[in-house]
Amino acid sequence: MDAAYALAKNMVWVKYEDLPQDVIGHTKKQVLDILGVALGGSSRPGIKELAEIITDWGGKPESSIFCYGKKVPAPNAAQVNASMAHALDYDDTGDGPTHQSVVIVPTALAMAERQGKISGKDFITAVALGMDMMDRLGLAYRNGKKTASVAGHPGGGWHLTAIYGYFAAAGVAARLLGLDTQKTLNALGIAYHQSGGNGQCVTEGALTKRMGPGFAARGGIVAALMAEKGITGAHESLEGEVGLFNLYHKGEYDAASLTDNLGKRFMGVNALMKPYPCCKGTHAYVSLASEMLKKHDFKPGDIKEITVFNEDAAMFLLHPLEKRSQPENAVDSQFSIPWAVAAVFARGKAGIGEFTEEAIKNADILSVSAKVKVVEDKGVGEKKGLIPAKISVALISGKVITEQADADAGAEKPLPFADYERKFRDCSAYAVKSRTPRQIGKIIALVKDLEKVEDVGELVKLLV
Repeated sequence: MDAAYALAKNMVWVKYEDLPQDVIGHTKKQVLDILGVALGGSSRPGIKELAEIITDWGGKPESSIFCYGKKVPAPNAAQVNASMAHALDYDDTGDGPTHQSVVIVPTALAMAERQGKISGKDFITAVALGMDMMDRLGLAYRNGKKTASVAGHPGGGWHLTAIYGYFAAAGVAARLLGLDTQKTLNALGIAYHQSGGNGQCVTEGALTKRMGPGFAARGGIVAALMAEKGITGAHESLEGEVGLFNLYHKGEYDAASLTDNLGKRFMGVNALMKPYPCCKGTHAYVSLASEMLKKHDFKPGDIKEITVFNEDAAMFLLHPLEKRSQPENAVDSQFSIPWAVAAVFARGKAGIGEFTEEAIKNADILSVSAKVKVVEDKGVGEKKGLIPAKISVALISGKVITEQADADAGAEKPLPFADYERKFRDCSAYAVKSRTPRQIGKIIALVKDLEKVEDVGELVKLLV
């Protein structure tokens, strides 16, 4: 039987009481994390324009657009909010490779506000189940993949967050609508008929990169609403003859990853907070560059040349070097190892302010990124970390500093709630609508005790 059956049943029958305490705690962290990056992303290019389009359409006032204060139909609100939450590329990442909460949390909030009186416990359960489903889809792809990636894209050319997001969003929306297993299964099939997303936007630095999760959130809610009315979708949407894994991934997937310990092990805990607002593939290099700068204390003007080593010089985070060293737009900078390394050496950090439309025009980082060259070194890949890194810095003095990351460099680790609070405060400073320290503190406190909330609509009111 297609795994879609088991996933649909799991989405319907798991209760809050079935969730382990660590899953509950981690889910609350993910909610706070995505709300923070959404507030920060509200001021980024493309988001205001999308919000204007959606509000111009009007429609039934069901769910709120964060920061912009408008109520629109739930699918439309989720689309803007999920796009907003992906604009900084600062949202958590899981095993897939996918960004899960960027689709799941905006979908769940839009549906909770639409339905009304959704408790914190019910909300946490829906989010945890959506995270679990999406991570399982990603794991099945990663664990079964045999062919090489296209141009170094980790999703084989697909934008997996969008592709899998349709399914998970449909499951979450179906859960909050109270649909039974059969209708939830139909919702997954309807979601599959819409499911799309590719990596060409990353190659070109197009703003559609940040729109993918929004399309998925919108499509998932539409799928659930259609299923509620009795419209049917394919039941073998995942493993059927032309189901997702056979059509999109040429049959290269690990079926066991989809259902192993389903309902007992919740895979959303594998999605961890991003420490830097750029592609996860750059993180090992950012961490290594930061350690090198701290250890050797050189200045930008001391640098003669920077060499970045990678086992594949043609990977999309390095190639073409001119585009990666001199980003044409903010999206280019978010997907560039040379730019991320240069930002650290130029400013001592790689924060939100180093990956903006303003930053890519500033001479301080550009002067350093112009000194970056890329060398292919298969030996770098011998390190068994998430994404190994090696950097060499030649100083004008003649000194050469060469270091390689440890095996686990770049692999984010579980962090305490306090770290999520810090990140939330940092991100909220970039919101299009400012909030007082008291308002920010109220959001944090509400999420921290989310299981005690009687109506999640209280949280939404603090975000508009």
